[in-house]
Amino acid sequence: MSVQPRSELPLPGPATEAPDARLLTEAVTRLRRALRASIRTDYPWEKLPMAQVELLQVLGEHSPARISDLAARQRLAPSTVSGLIGQMITTGLVAREVDSADRRASVVTLTEAGRDQLAAWTTAHERRMDAALASLDGADRAAVAAALPALFQLAEQLGQLDNGGAAG
Repeated sequence: MSVQPRSELPLPGPATEAPDARLLTEAVTRLRRALRASIRTDYPWEKLPMAQVELLQVLGEHSPARISDLAARQRLAPSTVSGLIGQMITTGLVAREVDSADRRASVVTLTEAGRDQLAAWTTAHERRMDAALASLDGADRAAVAAALPALFQLAEQLGQLDNGGAAG
């Protein structure tokens, strides 16, 4: 059974000129919300705020990192990232260390507990997504798989627009 987008009247403005953009935005929002809700139902230990999970993901790929680099990657204010990192240090997910390249600066690294939490989070989400994909018929699964390269390219284009680059 396929779920259709809400059949509301379109809001006036640019969104009515680009229904694909509006529908894609709605689909991505609903996917994120549904995945997050399903994890919390099945895995009550999953209490990390999404902003902290995203920082763990970035640190999983780019560690050690300075707060300013994390803020730039996440498009957040350095003070926001610093506050999140402070909370994550308190819970033992990350550690702050002196930057070996510049002893006046500090870098953030994942702790073993942070790596474990990130791995558990990733595994739980992949398991939920696998179950959801398995419930689709073959044509819908193939459509999702075929769309993945374009979705990654779309994310890249959005990142270039955010960084002031020309997309296209």
